[in-house]
Amino acid sequence: MALGLSQRAERITQAEIRVMTLECEKLGGINLAQGVCDTGVPSPVRSGAQIAIDEGINSYTRFDGLEELRRAIAVKLRDFNGICADPETEITVSSGSTGAFYCTCLALLDPGDEVILFEPYYGYHLNTIEAVGATASYVRMHPPDWRFELRDLERAITPRTKGIMINTPANPSGKVFDRREIESIGDIACRRDLFIFTDEIYEYFVYDGRRHLSPASISGLADRTITISGVSKTYSITGWRVGYSVAQPRWAEIIGHMNDLIYVCAPAPLQCGVARGMNELPRSYYDDLLVHYTDKRERLCRALTSAGLTPCVPQGAYYVLADVSRLPGANSKQKAMHLLRECGVAAVPGEAFYHAGGGENLVRLCYAKDDAELDVACRRLQRLR
Repeated sequence: MALGLSQRAERITQAEIRVMTLECEKLGGINLAQGVCDTGVPSPVRSGAQIAIDEGINSYTRFDGLEELRRAIAVKLRDFNGICADPETEITVSSGSTGAFYCTCLALLDPGDEVILFEPYYGYHLNTIEAVGATASYVRMHPPDWRFELRDLERAITPRTKGIMINTPANPSGKVFDRREIESIGDIACRRDLFIFTDEIYEYFVYDGRRHLSPASISGLADRTITISGVSKTYSITGWRVGYSVAQPRWAEIIGHMNDLIYVCAPAPLQCGVARGMNELPRSYYDDLLVHYTDKRERLCRALTSAGLTPCVPQGAYYVLADVSRLPGANSKQKAMHLLRECGVAAVPGEAFYHAGGGENLVRLCYAKDDAELDVACRRLQRLR
């Protein structure tokens, strides 16, 4: 037998987000493509990790995370999400929310199973599903408010469907799923006996008086919902790789075993930093965060509007999908490259978030940048006027 890649590897390509980041580096542009979140890290989070290193907390933790962190997550889930979770049996700390989802897919999906994604979708969700041999089916959401039809969701279900992914607030659209939508999805999931996978990493970034709603907080949905989240975005520590999943014990146990097999544990001193942040930061921190990001959103949307790239104003998260139909290029990749070359601003082609025939005239821009760099990017966009 000849040497070669696995069939799994042949299906996986580098994410367009990473590709545009590399292109941006080559041209010395401002990277609004990748959600690196380069704003400041809260003091308790930094000092908590530093103290842990100084005190020698450098060994493996329990496979599902430090007790201090699991208990802090349980309190946060109760107070913010309305989810009652046992920190001993229902919470698994993993290598970021991406790692938590990968362990979930390994634990609950078989090759050939299907998971429904709402599109535009986050590419890592699709890649993770495909990495375990499962496949995706799709329900199209429609701008500017990213509504979808329940009949489309019903039609997407086949005998091989195992679950539905809800990303709220959503990357890249910024959609915040409301109670009516989540209850309707939950009703379908109960009738068809499906898992609900949720990615709630942007849960504190919800604008204009909206409220984040966790599906697992709705009566009757906790048993079938795997909640995935973390504080990478909230504390601006995307490189620390500390996230978590929450599930009923029968699901959490095997998710934890997969986490042990793949990652062993998340970095011990960084878990301490996250725990300290969750325990010590006041509510005002999260309120101020929303104020600051609302301002960033408005500044970028104004700049895009002025440049003739009409934005779909996001309801949550920290990305904007903008209409680039007026830019030259046969597709969104060519249009994104034109934007990078002409303005020195990197964006992700919209086609990266659709499985076929969508996003050709969209790009995604991230505004999780420090104010000075965001201001420069906004000024550069005016070159298109």
